[in-house]
Amino acid sequence: MSRGPPNTNNMVSLKVDNISYRTSPEELRPLFEKYGDIGDIYIPRDRYSKESRGFAFVRFYDRRDAEEAMDRLDGYSVDGRDIHVYNWFFASHGTFIHSQT
Repeated sequence: MSRGPPNTNNMVSLKVDNISYRTSPEELRPLFEKYGDIGDIYIPRDRYSKESRGFAFVRFYDRRDAEEAMDRLDGYSVDGRDIHVYNWFFASHGTFIHSQT
């Protein structure tokens, strides 16, 4: 029986763009958990092909941890690609704030 997604209401979501199609949550976790406790890592997949769509959501319990991860990892190379990390709340509500490293 499937467990379903965790309750993310009190978590801070970071969107991670430009991940390779072979990057897994298990590969992202050690990179992001250096900055704090992670509640969830989700990589959306195409409904038909089941391949990664090239982005992920990393959810932190603490806003300060998420901000530090965003500041440190934006532009970091993962699987030979420079990832782009930003706060999903601001981006999805029209107040896009992109960190510069």
